[in-house]
Amino acid sequence: MKTVIFDLDGTLADTSGDLIEAANVCFRDMGVGDMLNPSTDAGTALRGGRAMLSLGLKRLDRAHDADILDHYYPVLLEAYAKDIDSRTTMYDGAMDAVETLKTLGYGVGIATNKPAGLAEELLRRLGVRDVFASMIGADTLAVRKPDPEHLFEAARRAGGDPALTCLIGDTKTDRDTARNAGVPCVLVTFGPAGGDMAALKPEALLDKYVDLPEIVTNLLG
Repeated sequence: MKTVIFDLDGTLADTSGDLIEAANVCFRDMGVGDMLNPSTDAGTALRGGRAMLSLGLKRLDRAHDADILDHYYPVLLEAYAKDIDSRTTMYDGAMDAVETLKTLGYGVGIATNKPAGLAEELLRRLGVRDVFASMIGADTLAVRKPDPEHLFEAARRAGGDPALTCLIGDTKTDRDTARNAGVPCVLVTFGPAGGDMAALKPEALLDKYVDLPEIVTNLLG
C-alpha cells in the first residue's frame, strides 16, 4: 500500500498557542512574567520545549544557564499536558484531505517529534486519533526525525511499503527526513514555522489542503 505520513505540529494543526502558554507558565514561576509572544514566537514553539525555554532565557541574558533549562523542561511538559488543546486548531481542510486520501486507497499516519504520549492525547482531544492508522512520536523508537526509520515505521504501521510513501511537513527537519528516506516531501506554506519553504526544494508545496489529494496522486500515482 502507498501511504501518506503527516507531521503534526504546524502541519495538521497549529499547536503553537498552547506550547507558548506552557513555556510562559515556566517563566511566571521564575518570577519574570511572560517571555514569549504567541504572535511572534510561534515558529520557535514548533521547534520544541527546549527551544522555547532557550529563547526566553536568552531574552533574560541567561542563555547559557543549562541547569535552569533542565529544571524547567519537565515543568513545561507537565503544564502542556494539563492544557494541551485550549488554543490548538486543525488547519482548514486538513481532515477532509486526509479522508479523501483514504478514500483513494492511501494509508495515512503521523510521524512527529512530539513525545508520543502528548501526541496521542492531543489527537484524542481533537477527535481525530482514530482516523490515522499509525502514530510515531519522538520516543516511540530509539530514533526520531530526520532519521528515515522514523518515517519508515510510520508507513509500516499504516500498512504500507516504506518505499512508497511521502511526508507532509512544515520544516527543514521534515524535508531532511524525506530526503534521507529517498521519498517525496510536501511542505505546507501556511504553518507558523515561516521561512521560504521553496528554498528547501521539496517535491511540492501545499498552499491549501484541498489541493493535497491531487499533489499526492501526482507524486505517488
